Amino acid sequence: MAVRIICIKKDEGEYENPYIAIDYLEWINERINVKGITDRTKIHDWIKEENGEAYIIDKNGNKLYLLPAISPKGNKYVKTVTDESADDSLLLLPTCV
Repeated sequence: MAVRIICIKKDEGEYENPYIAIDYLEWINERINVKGITDRTKIHDWIKEENGEAYIIDKNGNKLYLLPAISPKGNKYVKTVTDESADDSLLLLPTCV
């Protein structure tokens, strides 16, 4: 199963990296038209341990898959770039309401 991430909910605190500020991600399974909300660590585990697929559509219409990652302090998160020196379209998604 693949889901498209449509928005993110971020906390406005100080974090070791901007990905850790994401509390949860809202998604849609476009194949069966089901929506849901999942927290950052559960999405990480679903991708890493259960071969789940989550992606975003960037401003150019490209499909970018989320990659599981762990910060130096052990916090689980997801991102769409392998190298944090590049802009990550995940962080540019709208805020969930």
